[in-house]
Amino acid sequence: MLKLEEVAKTYRTTEVETRALDRVSMEIAPGEFVAIMGPSGCGKSTMLNILGLLDRPTAGRYWFFGEEVARYPEAKLTRLRRDKIGFVFQSFNLIDDLTIAENVEVALIYRGVHGAERKRRVQAALEKVGIAHRARHKPQQLSGGQQQRDAVARALVSAPRLILADEPTGNLDTANGEAVMALLKQAASEGVTVVMVTHSLVHAGEAQRTIQLLDGRVVSETQLAA
Repeated sequence: MLKLEEVAKTYRTTEVETRALDRVSMEIAPGEFVAIMGPSGCGKSTMLNILGLLDRPTAGRYWFFGEEVARYPEAKLTRLRRDKIGFVFQSFNLIDDLTIAENVEVALIYRGVHGAERKRRVQAALEKVGIAHRARHKPQQLSGGQQQRDAVARALVSAPRLILADEPTGNLDTANGEAVMALLKQAASEGVTVVMVTHSLVHAGEAQRTIQLLDGRVVSETQLAA
């Protein structure tokens, strides 16, 4: 499980101190699909960065699947990110010079997976998201929905324990947004923990639980599905 205990995050400059998270405590169960909501500037991105080991809390404790990681050295956090987390971003973050298959394969190269096994897993991931027939195309040759499916395949290919999705449907039309949501829900049904930041009430309603942030604090939680 993921567990935050009295987590705070403060950003300081020479003149300004901004508290992005203010004593946040919460738990996310293995295999749970959670949506995080709130207005711009409420701390959603900071929360996602801390959950994804991209940033450290200023104060408080964070347990990442049983490991208290808030004070881990950067090298150890990098290994955990590489081995345990898949990321999906609103802007896709695909590499334009690589094919769709190669963009997925990069995630396995970082993990040291060897050639034949990489090819097998990339093919399986692309088939799972329904774009195996576009494997040799470059990202700019695909629609936005297809690019986001490729981003989901990249997140799934390494069999992560956690997927963090930052506005994954924000740039998509309704049909493609629903297709991406179906993939995230399927991942959760297979035991992957999924945490999604979204402004969409419709897509938040497809998660099992929503967490509302305001001014860096959790102000409400709603259980939507078992």
